[in-house]
Amino acid sequence: MVEKKYSKYICTELKKDIKLPGFRAGEDLAPLKPGERRRMNHVIWMDNEVIPGAFYSECVWFFPEQTPSPERMNKGGGPQSHTHPFSEIVSFFGTNWDDPTDLGGEVELWLEDEQHIMTKSFMAYIPAGMKHCPLKMNRIDRPIFHFTLGPGHTYIK
Repeated sequence: MVEKKYSKYICTELKKDIKLPGFRAGEDLAPLKPGERRRMNHVIWMDNEVIPGAFYSECVWFFPEQTPSPERMNKGGGPQSHTHPFSEIVSFFGTNWDDPTDLGGEVELWLEDEQHIMTKSFMAYIPAGMKHCPLKMNRIDRPIFHFTLGPGHTYIK
């Protein structure tokens, strides 16, 4: 590909050696090997290390065929309760072409001490300093796309 003046602002590969805080331990962020399939597949991660000056953002696909039993999914899976010094947008989108508002599964998201069970595509705004999570994928019937971003230069707790 020909290098252009603003190519430096485009990210097409997953960041190598992503260092996650302890409350996200156990997530597999390594690029997929040929033929490998996972329930959760990180596609893109952006932050100040990937593109200098960029803020944190990540994109993830969740697939139903790799979904473990509900008992296993809820046993420490997903981010646990935490805060950030920056605001964050957390979103999940379903892939039902006939009804894009249908999440195609069930996501459990906690904001402070309130549990929210989501079955529709959604975006949640989390103000800086607000305790949020745990976040659990309770059910995945169809692929679900997850996108999150926060205007901090790195993902910190």
